Amino acid sequence: MSYQPLLISFEEAAELRKHLGQDSLIGNSLALEIAALEAYMPIGIEIPGHGEAGGYEHNRHKQNYIHLDLAGRLYLITEEPRYLAYAQQMLLEYARVYPTLELNTSRDSNPPGRLFHQTLNENMWMLYASCAYSCIRHTFDESQRNAIENDLFKLMIELFVDVYAEDFDIVHNHGLWAVAGVGVCGYAIQDQASVDKALYGLKGDSVSGGFIAQLTQLFSPDGYYMEGPYYHRFSLRPIYLFAEAIERRQPEIGIYELKDQVIKTTTYAVMSTAFPNGVLPALNDSSKSIDIRDEGVVIATNVCFKRYSQDVNLLAMAKHQNKVWVHSSGAGLSDAVAAQADIPGFNWGSLSLTDGPQGERGGVSILRHRDAKSDDSMALLWFGQHGSDHKLHSALDHGHFDGLHLSLFNRGQEFTQDYGYGRWVNIEPKFGGRYIPQNKSYAKQTIAHNTVVVDQMSQNKGDTATAEARWGEKHFFVTDDTELQAMSARVQNYYDGVNQQRSVVMFELPGFTKPLVLDVFKLTSESEHCYDYPVHFKGQIIRTDFDYQQESVLNPLGDAQGYQHLWKVASGSVKDSSLVSWLMGDSYYSLVSSAAKDSEVIFARIGANDPDFNLRSEPVLILRQRGKNQVFANVFETHGYFNEAIEASTDARGQVESVSVLHSDDYATLVELQLTNSRVVMVAVSNQDGDAVNADHQLTVNGQKYQWLGPVKVFA
Repeated sequence: MSYQPLLISFEEAAELRKHLGQDSLIGNSLALEIAALEAYMPIGIEIPGHGEAGGYEHNRHKQNYIHLDLAGRLYLITEEPRYLAYAQQMLLEYARVYPTLELNTSRDSNPPGRLFHQTLNENMWMLYASCAYSCIRHTFDESQRNAIENDLFKLMIELFVDVYAEDFDIVHNHGLWAVAGVGVCGYAIQDQASVDKALYGLKGDSVSGGFIAQLTQLFSPDGYYMEGPYYHRFSLRPIYLFAEAIERRQPEIGIYELKDQVIKTTTYAVMSTAFPNGVLPALNDSSKSIDIRDEGVVIATNVCFKRYSQDVNLLAMAKHQNKVWVHSSGAGLSDAVAAQADIPGFNWGSLSLTDGPQGERGGVSILRHRDAKSDDSMALLWFGQHGSDHKLHSALDHGHFDGLHLSLFNRGQEFTQDYGYGRWVNIEPKFGGRYIPQNKSYAKQTIAHNTVVVDQMSQNKGDTATAEARWGEKHFFVTDDTELQAMSARVQNYYDGVNQQRSVVMFELPGFTKPLVLDVFKLTSESEHCYDYPVHFKGQIIRTDFDYQQESVLNPLGDAQGYQHLWKVASGSVKDSSLVSWLMGDSYYSLVSSAAKDSEVIFARIGANDPDFNLRSEPVLILRQRGKNQVFANVFETHGYFNEAIEASTDARGQVESVSVLHSDDYATLVELQLTNSRVVMVAVSNQDGDAVNADHQLTVNGQKYQWLGPVKVFA
C-alpha cells in the first residue's frame, strides 16, 4: 500500500502491537490510552455548536479531537474494529456539520474559528484530526474521502491560510500551531501546495512566514523563547508533530538538522529551566502547575532520544514522566529505561540562557546544587525581554513587569513563590475560563514578583510598549566550584534614574545541611526613593527577631500597581538586621535581612479589592527601605525538619543570626553574616564592569584587607 499514516507506519504499528499487556513504560502508556478511549466512546458522538471559552461546547470539541486521534492510532496498533468505526463516524459527522457553522464569537482579539472562539484551538483540532485521518484514510471509500477532505479539511485550510493570512504568517507561538496544523493536514490529504505554504510561508521565502521561519527566528541562539517556559513547552507539540511528518514525507529537507539542530537546542532550553520536581518556572503569564509531564515535553523527550542523543537526562525525565509517547520513539525510550538499573533524578546543572533572536536581549541564569542525599537546590534569576509580541494581538501581552525576578527551590518545593498568571483555566464560571481582570491589576505588576519595587510603581510604569524596548544584561555567572556558585544581572532605567543590580550567591558552609543563598540587590539613584523588596512564600510564620504590630482593621497597602490587592496585616520597624522564619511542608526557612535607616518589615496577604475571590489568598513579606543608593543583603537559610504525625521538630532555629552591609560602591559590596557560636562569614561581590569583574580585587574595610580573584569570594 503506497499511502502510509503520517506519524506511525503500518510496520511500526505492528511492532507496537507486541507491547500490549506488557509491564513497561510503553506497555503501560498503551494501556492508559486504551482505557481513556474506552471511557470516552460510550458517551457517543456529538458535534456541538458554539459556546463559551472553557464551556461545555469548547471542552466537547477538545475532547473529541483528543479521542479521535487516540482512536485512529490505536486502531492501527490494536486492529480493534470499534476504534475504526468510531473514528470514521466522528470525521464524517464533522464533515457534515462544519460547512453549516458560522464563525464563532471572539471573546478577545484573537480571531474566531467555526468550532472555537479562537483559531488557536481550531488549529489544534485540525492537527490532531489530521493525524487521526492519516491513520484511517485507507479505510474510506472515495466519496467519504471527498466529503472529509472537501467539506472539512480544505475549508479549514482556507480559513487559516486565506481568511486569516496575517496570523498564518506571523512568527509566534500561535503561528507555529497554524503552520503545523495546515502542514500536517496537507500531508494527510495529499495537498502538497498547502504543505509548501506551511513550510515556507505564503510568499515562499522561508523568512516572512512558515515553519522554517518559525524555527530560525523564534528562539534565541541558546533556544530560549521570549514568552517563557510555559508557552515554550506549548510550542513543542506542533514543532515535533510537524517535524516528524516532514522527516517521514520529505526527509531531504533535513528538518532535524536545521540551523545547527535548533529543534534540539530549543527543546533542551525549556527542559533545563524546570525545577527539580519537574514544574516549569512561572515566568510571564504562566500556570503554577505545568510540568515536564506536559504532552509536548513528553513527545519531545521521546523524539530527542531517538533523533539526537541518548542523554541520561532524557532517561531521567522519562522515569519522572512515568509514561512515553505511543510511537516508535516511545518504544525505544521505554526499552532504554528498562535496561538501565539505576536512573538518578534529572539534573541539567547550572546554566545561563540568552534571550532575543541574536542572544542580545538579556536572559535567564540558573544555579543548581545537588547534595550528598541527592536533594537539589535551585535559584533562578530572570533578566530577559518583556514576554509579549504585539505583532500578533495586543491581547496576547503575556509579559510581566518582573525584571531581576528571583525564584528559589529546595527540598522538593519552590519556597519563594512567583504568583504566575491570574486565570482559572477553562473554568467557565470564572470569567469564562479566560484571564481574570486581576491578571493585569495584580499578577503582571512588579509587586507580584520577588524583585524590588520603586516608589510603589511597576517597572517601566507598567507600560508594555516601554517594557518591550528594554531588557537586562548579564553581569557575571560563576559555576566552576559546586561549593560556591554565583550569578548577577543588571537592569537600567526600568525606573527613571534608578539602576539595579542583583547578585545571587549560593555557597556551602561547614555545619549547614543546605547551601546558603545570599541575595545582594544594589540600587543606585541620585534621588531618594522608597524601595520595597517583596518575598512571596507559603507556610506559617514561626518567629521573628523584631517587634511588630498587627492591624486591627485590614486596609489595602495602596490604591494601584498591584498594591490595591494586598491587605496590610502587620508591620514593624527594624534598625539593624531582621529575621523572619516560616514552616513550609516539613522544612523551615529563614530570611535574614540587612536593614537601613527607617527600615520596615510589612506582612501582607493577597486578596484586597477582589470581591469575586478571583485571587489566591497567599502571604507576602515586604522589606521596605528609603534612600538614594540602597543595598538589600538577604540570606535565605533552609534548616530543620518537622513531622506533625510523629511530633518531631528539629533545628527550628537557623544558624544565621544577622546580616550587615559593611561597604558598597561601584567597585564592590562587602556583606557580613553573623552566625551562631560567634562565627563570622564575609562575602565580597564585584560591581565592576566588563572584564574587570573577573580580575584581582582588593578592598579595605574597617582596617581589614580583603583580596580575591573574580566576581565573588566567601571568606569563612
